[in-house]
Amino acid sequence: MRTGSEPTTARSALRARFWLSVWGLVWAVLGTVAFAVAGRPGWAVACGVLWLVITVDLTMILRHVRQGPHYQPGPDIPPYRPPESGGRR
Repeated sequence: MRTGSEPTTARSALRARFWLSVWGLVWAVLGTVAFAVAGRPGWAVACGVLWLVITVDLTMILRHVRQGPHYQPGPDIPPYRPPESGGRR
């Protein structure tokens, strides 16, 4: 059912984002170690920064998952109702 409020009530696929972040985290760690061992400090720093960004994203994903069905709804959770009061149109 489309209500017209989808841009403001969109839901994120948190489980997919979690596993993609884990995959990226593994590659960032391996890249950091491999480039550090190979004597490429610039690339090691770049992978290290990516590692930090992925870790922050993973932390936010886990926070949203733990906040419950508002952020990670299942098939039994109905779609949000559009706001009844006046607002931006």
